[in-house]
Amino acid sequence: MALHLPWTFVFGVLGNVVSFLVSLAPLPTFYQIYTKRTSEGFQSIPYVVSLFSAMLWIYYALLKKDAVLLITINTFCCFIQTFYIVAYFYYAPKKEKVMTVKLILLFNIFGFGVIFLSTFFLQNPLTRLHVLGYICMAFALSVFVAPLCILRKVIKTKSVEYMPFTLSVFLTLGAVMWFFYGLLLKDMNIAVPNVLGFIFGILQMILYAIYKNHPKKMVEDPKLHQLSEHIVDVVKLGTMVCSEVNAVAPQPNETNNNGGVVEAQNIKGITADHDASNKV
Repeated sequence: MALHLPWTFVFGVLGNVVSFLVSLAPLPTFYQIYTKRTSEGFQSIPYVVSLFSAMLWIYYALLKKDAVLLITINTFCCFIQTFYIVAYFYYAPKKEKVMTVKLILLFNIFGFGVIFLSTFFLQNPLTRLHVLGYICMAFALSVFVAPLCILRKVIKTKSVEYMPFTLSVFLTLGAVMWFFYGLLLKDMNIAVPNVLGFIFGILQMILYAIYKNHPKKMVEDPKLHQLSEHIVDVVKLGTMVCSEVNAVAPQPNETNNNGGVVEAQNIKGITADHDASNKV
């Protein structure tokens, strides 16, 4: 670690702190899974991909030999993401358990194994480091592009309920810290992806400022409006926060929807019978 560069150390420590807090963001989701004793409605892919990313950066930092602060935060990320995956696997339905195993085999065993074997035995250590750095940078860029789907959803729905402001702030701060850390280390593989992360973070906060007080469209039929509000409440209960990548919110129960329609039809029928009796 370059202790002779104090600002490098400062930005590295701040990056560790911010990334540590972001890594804890899914805890409320897993508390919900624990209380309900089921992970139905959520997906494991964000945690598998995050574990894969942390493994790549640890491998890169070990080869680089002067990026200890990358090792510390990504070691913690490996630990916390493994915890998330184990907890998810324990409460997941059989179908989701099979999918989780497939994802782990694809990313964390096959994917990481191919990258490790194709780079570790390169004779020139500098070439090995450059190749692995490009791989890490390309993967980090692809992860930072993920918020595009969130931005599109906010613009389309004119609602920020799926984009928590606090998480956007922390992701933006993390991108700033790691950008300066990489810049001071003269490592563009660390700095460049965080430029994109900073841009998307700023866009998220701008959209939040635009749509945070945007009025929701009212449904003309009061009964349909109540049904719509019920659906929104169910989706809100199942929404999770994701940095890196977001899980799917649980879908509303079809029985409830049908029940709501039947209830509306029953009320309509009763009203019609009452009007008929008044006419008689």
